[in-house]
Amino acid sequence: MSIWWSLHLRREAASVPLARRLLLGTMETAGVDPDISFDLSVALSEACANAVEHAGSATGYSVTAQIDGDCCRIEVADSGPGLPHDHFRLPARALTLRGQQAEHGRGLFLIEALVDHVQFHDRPGHGTVVAFDKVLKWREDALLKAS
Repeated sequence: MSIWWSLHLRREAASVPLARRLLLGTMETAGVDPDISFDLSVALSEACANAVEHAGSATGYSVTAQIDGDCCRIEVADSGPGLPHDHFRLPARALTLRGQQAEHGRGLFLIEALVDHVQFHDRPGHGTVVAFDKVLKWREDALLKAS
């Protein structure tokens, strides 16, 4: 069995906790280990916050989440101008300044640290997609535990 949902959210700060709560509720109901759920919810919050902050004049963004087997895949897409040419071209872990995380890129660094795989798709003039995956662990009483 799998679960899939998609949200289209207004580009405002209040949308970030809404997306996070929906993900956490889905994970709780499915029986995903709370530590894994927390990691994914923080990564989702960072990706949504980036869409809210950096999507230019776009009025909204979308979040799609899928639990399929033992994997969760989340995509956050905006329709803003895309990333500037010099913005986030290095892996987020390389965005440091004098040994500390640079002002921009901390959210991307956090996403990379919390998930198993992350991709950043820059679509100049058409927005950005942040997609990430994490292998799930299940509670003993999990409803959707992969067999």
